[in-house]
Amino acid sequence: MSEIVLLVEDNELNRDMLKRRLSRAGFEVVTAGDGQQALDKLRAAPANVVLLDMNLPIKDGWTTCSEIRQDPALSDTPIIALTAHAMNEDREKAMAVGCDDYATKPIDFPDLLEKIASVCRGRSKPG
Repeated sequence: MSEIVLLVEDNELNRDMLKRRLSRAGFEVVTAGDGQQALDKLRAAPANVVLLDMNLPIKDGWTTCSEIRQDPALSDTPIIALTAHAMNEDREKAMAVGCDDYATKPIDFPDLLEKIASVCRGRSKPG
């Protein structure tokens, strides 16, 4: 069984490109276009890891991450922040709200795969 990735990205081109690349790498990819969709999808079907854009409509990534961490059923889900903001304080802010790791855009795909493997190591499958 492949790892399930919830990809939360509001930019359709970025979402489609990352979904294709992750699928080719062997992941089952579920997508959401905003933070509320991400929460709804996670509550309906857990994922092994969430790739979370931080600048989202409806509910931003900061709020979404905080809500995932506050939900006992979801709180252990690994979250990797995806953002165009490459400043140290942005990384620290993402980690402070509960992200497990941080990747800047444009995405370095081999690096992202390593981060996914790292945060998923030792975690059980969803369900």
